[in-house]
Amino acid sequence: MPSPIPVTRLLPKDIYPCPDTGTCSSPLAQLAHGSTLQVPAQRLHGRVASRLWSSVVHWKQLRSVESVGSGGFGSVYKAEYFGETVALKKVKKCTKNKLASRQSFWAELNAAHLRHKNIVRVIAATTCVPADREDESSIGTILMEFVGSRNLQQIIYGSSEQLGEDRGLKFSTDIASGLRYLHSHSVVHLDIKPANVLVSSEDVCKIADFGCSLKLDHECETSAISPHLSHVCGTYTHRAPELLKGEDVSPKADVFSFGITLWQLLTREPPYTGDRQYVLYAVVAHSLRPSLQDHMVFRSERGKRCGDLLSRCWSAEVACRPSAPELLQHLELLRVHA
Repeated sequence: MPSPIPVTRLLPKDIYPCPDTGTCSSPLAQLAHGSTLQVPAQRLHGRVASRLWSSVVHWKQLRSVESVGSGGFGSVYKAEYFGETVALKKVKKCTKNKLASRQSFWAELNAAHLRHKNIVRVIAATTCVPADREDESSIGTILMEFVGSRNLQQIIYGSSEQLGEDRGLKFSTDIASGLRYLHSHSVVHLDIKPANVLVSSEDVCKIADFGCSLKLDHECETSAISPHLSHVCGTYTHRAPELLKGEDVSPKADVFSFGITLWQLLTREPPYTGDRQYVLYAVVAHSLRPSLQDHMVFRSERGKRCGDLLSRCWSAEVACRPSAPELLQHLELLRVHA
């Protein structure tokens, strides 16, 4: 079945047609006369051209699969590929919304050709598997760099790790740096939240899980969101009000989600309590936002500046929100002027 995302939005320019030497990667890989799209044989780290992702998974090199976790659209495993540790994600079939499952898989590849220290790197992706590895519950497999087993959600709510202002602002700067890079390449993530930010052993944050992402046209800064994904994609507590209303997508939707995430980093509390439908209604109709009044962290001079930045990030007026580059500048100033 053809990808709902245009081929030109997914494939790096470096990928070239060559005779098929591996398992068929995906519908994107099909070319005329029985050839497939493939990159040169890859190894990891210094032994590969790290800017490329492969449209072929070399299954004989994939070993030692160990479960790490699972989410709404997929399960993640720790594995060994060409002798190095990687993360393997299987995108689940959704029996209630099969199109949404397929779109989630292809959306995962919107940033596959991008390389940045604050974005999880895609190594390979495929929709075809050998018979001895078939999984009826999965529609596709993605191999990614293995960042670690920690995410911000676990650090904020499930650990006793110290998370003061300095560390919280350092983490938020990592996220903003990743967003700036994504937006500069016309990719919007659309599901920025603590659970989708992995933290490496070096305490570096990397944006993960692009199953809700969208590639905008270079000619315009907004795009209408797919009606098939509008009600299932993203997390309601972090979703910008214009998206809740079904309006156009822009990079500023990620800035809104970032604002909620930064508030969580600084307070270590959930952004909202109460019924989901009430929160959805109140965010749109009454500009409900997490409280800036009930937390000591926002009473210092730097805390007040953080509060001002948050108020801009989650403004109901899209034009009033800072862009990702502006956001990064503000955060860097906050870190310098403690």
